[in-house]
Amino acid sequence: MATAPALALRPSFPPQKREKYAGSDERMITDWHFYLAAIPAVMLQGMAKGGFSGIGGLALPLMCLVISPIQAAAIQLPILIAQDVVSVWAYRRNLHKTNFFYCLPGTMVGIAIGAFLATSVTPSAVQLMVGLIAASFVLMSLPRKGQEQKPTQPALGKASLWSTIAGFTSFIANAGGPPMQVYLMPQKLAPAVFAGTMSVLFGIVNWVKMGVFFTLGQLSAPNLATSAVLLPVAVGATFLGVFMVRRLSGAKFYPIIRATTFLVGLKLIYDGASGLLLL
Repeated sequence: MATAPALALRPSFPPQKREKYAGSDERMITDWHFYLAAIPAVMLQGMAKGGFSGIGGLALPLMCLVISPIQAAAIQLPILIAQDVVSVWAYRRNLHKTNFFYCLPGTMVGIAIGAFLATSVTPSAVQLMVGLIAASFVLMSLPRKGQEQKPTQPALGKASLWSTIAGFTSFIANAGGPPMQVYLMPQKLAPAVFAGTMSVLFGIVNWVKMGVFFTLGQLSAPNLATSAVLLPVAVGATFLGVFMVRRLSGAKFYPIIRATTFLVGLKLIYDGASGLLLL
């Protein structure tokens, strides 16, 4: 079963340079050019796991500047799982149980659909779809002058739809965040509850996805060693994200999430359209 987890940027370096900078899959990456991209990438992912959902969508494209998308995703996955442990522990009392139990089955269905369609659906098409959803949602949800938007309530139908899309897009293109934000943001949950629900849900999703990388042979000792080198930075950034979220009010938190969701949406549109044009 093949998949291409890739929020992949069009390479800024030609393949031979990317190989030179990244090193070989047969040994831990030691070239400092790789870490110039990887350290900011895991910091962004850590902030996202800490509660600033959205900015994590920029992490994998950044690493794809210097290594292949599949290796970048393989290096990131153990880091994501370690970050999940931190974020789930930090928000263990902030889970919105109704939303969680409404959404969990859908994410599993989405992963199964992604696994089944992995060989026939291009990541670029998924990127374009998710980018259009994210950017359009933000534009449509902008507060209108003189109109107060009332919080929505959890709904099983909407939860099932968006969580299934999130599971699918997470499996195919590591882009599960925006669909879940479309469902959760209109509820105007407390920032910690929003972050906690996202953290626990995608923590489970990442564990389920782990098996795919075993089958691809990408969870190799060299990649795991590279992950271990980046782990302290990643965990530190997660704690920083948690610290900041707990000190922001909803009035400040949601504009930040809305802005990052829109920017990531634009980035996904660009990546997806560029990838389709190169097919």
